[in-house]
Amino acid sequence: MKDPFCVLTVAGSDSGAGAGIQSDQRTIRALGGHALTAVTSVTAQDTVRITSWAPVPDELIRAQVASALGGFRVAAAKTGLPGAGAVRAVAAALAAQPALPLVVDPVIASSSGTRFLPDAGVRELRQRLFPLATLVTPNWPEAALLTGLAVRSAATARKAALRLAAECGRPVLVKGGHAPRGRCRDCLALPDGTVLWFEAPRIATPNTHGTGCVLSAAIAAWLGRGAALPQAIRFAHAFLQRALIRSRSLDWGRGHGPAFVGPR
Repeated sequence: MKDPFCVLTVAGSDSGAGAGIQSDQRTIRALGGHALTAVTSVTAQDTVRITSWAPVPDELIRAQVASALGGFRVAAAKTGLPGAGAVRAVAAALAAQPALPLVVDPVIASSSGTRFLPDAGVRELRQRLFPLATLVTPNWPEAALLTGLAVRSAATARKAALRLAAECGRPVLVKGGHAPRGRCRDCLALPDGTVLWFEAPRIATPNTHGTGCVLSAAIAAWLGRGAALPQAIRFAHAFLQRALIRSRSLDWGRGHGPAFVGPR
């Protein structure tokens, strides 16, 4: 049996296991990898809301990242961080491996409205972590916060993706799952002004919690397997579509359950 490749996920813990570290682990394992983890926060949540959360101390986050990078051959990484100090600590650790494929998922707030990353953290994210990224993956609300644009359509998502890619000098994928209707359209903008679209049918299911985590973790896993960026995004899209289709008949509780990743 071929040894699994290692992908480091730097993210929060979801007690409902729908997003964050738990979702990333399932996704990376399903794609043949071994998930290394650095836990950035701990949340108490169910399918309806987050009732409580607390960040992990910055130095402990840094130590987790350093242990993973020092003890394993890491093929790729992805991040989601709760504060300015955590961003600085992780950026310093990852800067020692500038060739490492890195997906930065700017998890600024939860879909239910809980704010994880304050304004100071957003500034640090832009200044320290975006320049290291192979890909930055904001959703519509995050792209709006990062660019100051009102992102409410595919056209404004394209404009935001181009602006952010030009500002940070890195590829940016603005995810289109927040569109109110129609096909899901993700816009990839490159710093040179190239734009690529990745489209998929909208799956009728309430179980969409953690879809951004699944997508970014799957992209990181495919990058770790050696895929080029557009191919990694395309493969990750197909993986997420299958997870959403499998989740349609599942009853997770009163709210939005997770997209189903795993054996069945």
